[in-house]
Amino acid sequence: MEVHHHPNVEKKTFKEYFLEFLMIFLAVTMGFIAENIREHVNENAQGEQYIQSLVEDLESDTMRMGDIIRYDESKIIALNSMYQCYDTVTGNLRATSCMGLLIKYSKVNRPFLSNDRTIAQLSNAGGFRLFEKEDADSILEYERMYRNAHDFEMTAYQEAQDNVRNTLNELANFKAVSPLQSISSLSGKDTGDSSLNRPLLFSDDRSLLNKWFNQLQLYLRVTKAQSMLLKSLQAKATTLIIFYKSKHHLK
Repeated sequence: MEVHHHPNVEKKTFKEYFLEFLMIFLAVTMGFIAENIREHVNENAQGEQYIQSLVEDLESDTMRMGDIIRYDESKIIALNSMYQCYDTVTGNLRATSCMGLLIKYSKVNRPFLSNDRTIAQLSNAGGFRLFEKEDADSILEYERMYRNAHDFEMTAYQEAQDNVRNTLNELANFKAVSPLQSISSLSGKDTGDSSLNRPLLFSDDRSLLNKWFNQLQLYLRVTKAQSMLLKSLQAKATTLIIFYKSKHHLK
């Protein structure tokens, strides 16, 4: 009967086991650290891309707000003539030529819509975690200010403009007022139409005329409030642009 002899296997010492464990542990740890560094680098790069995109959005916003603010300033100057016009028209119901300017600047609001491309991406993708708290808070504050201005524009501002327009529809002679609704008039150009010189009033209803001027006065106050909101928002956007360009060394 054959006897099988098992080869002698030299047992590893505790020191050898410890070294093997240490090598495996170091390899796993280094891999984990390397992955964290890679993710951190990628997140920093992504965050910088978001900042660059946000600055472009803010620059676009400031340009559009500037156009609207300048238009509203022209509107405020024109509407301030309503007081003299009221005296003129109530003194002579056929002397309505001064109403043409008031009608032109009270029939249209120029809305401001923020370029929220980047902010929408940040919200949908959870991108705010990529920013320092100071950066994230400043972006959210700008968004809050925009929402307040937009809500005011869609409610009080639009309602005041609708009231003026609706009363004018009852008050005005169709043939006299229709040239003021033309495309060229909407763009702020003078049509030169002689029909603007004819009496605008459809009737001698002084109470309706008084109602229109009262609504026009409210519309002027609301326009001033809306303009102030936009100016504050524009100042905030400008501050953020300067801040981000300086902090992140953007051109």
